[in-house]
Amino acid sequence: MKTLALIASLLVSAVLPMSKAAAADMELAPFSVNFEVNFRGMNAGTASLELARDNGSAWRYVSRNNARGIFRLAFPSEIRQTSVFTLLDSEVRPLRYSADDGTEAKDRDIQLRFDWNAGRVRGVAEKAQVDLPIEVGLQDGMSVQIALMRALVRGETPTGFKLIDKDEIKEYVYSAEKPVRLKTSMGELDTVVWSSHRPNSNRLTRVWYAPSLGYLPVQAERRKGEKLEWSMRLKSYRR
Repeated sequence: MKTLALIASLLVSAVLPMSKAAAADMELAPFSVNFEVNFRGMNAGTASLELARDNGSAWRYVSRNNARGIFRLAFPSEIRQTSVFTLLDSEVRPLRYSADDGTEAKDRDIQLRFDWNAGRVRGVAEKAQVDLPIEVGLQDGMSVQIALMRALVRGETPTGFKLIDKDEIKEYVYSAEKPVRLKTSMGELDTVVWSSHRPNSNRLTRVWYAPSLGYLPVQAERRKGEKLEWSMRLKSYRR
């Protein structure tokens, strides 16, 4: 997966607003969110996130990315990532994860299944066979977004998550930054800001969330050192 696919995997999902007293019993609700994506100052396309029920107690979380203009030369078709997960008490448990780079070739596609009874995650990632132990709290690149939001609405301060990236398990550090009042397509909004990065990496992803909109992500960016690689802003949302 390249730029647009990476952007999708680093977004964070929205949940319905609720009081702290109700946080322990947080319920997810279906939603759809759309963003405008900019890459190095150019309008690169659009990104969307959609959360929906999937066969009873499971949930399906999908990101779609579509390039625009000259970027369609590199990404002519829709890039998609999907996570099917379930909730067990306070734990988000991914069941299946897939990633499609939008081309007919399957060399860069990913298909993973999480067998919690056996304690293994198995599948294929860019032609490489995957068979890894499931560590406590392990997430995929999409379900980690839900895990973070559930922690925040509980009033917790998460410091990191482990997630499977292709055929490796990696650790990401999360930290809160100073709240910001932000201008958006929906007017000025008070936001809380969270950043994430891998240990010893100079690449950092920063996301702005609006508590008044149920912690909807309204802006995000990725930086390498001081250099802005990409950014995205809220275009519309629906529940």
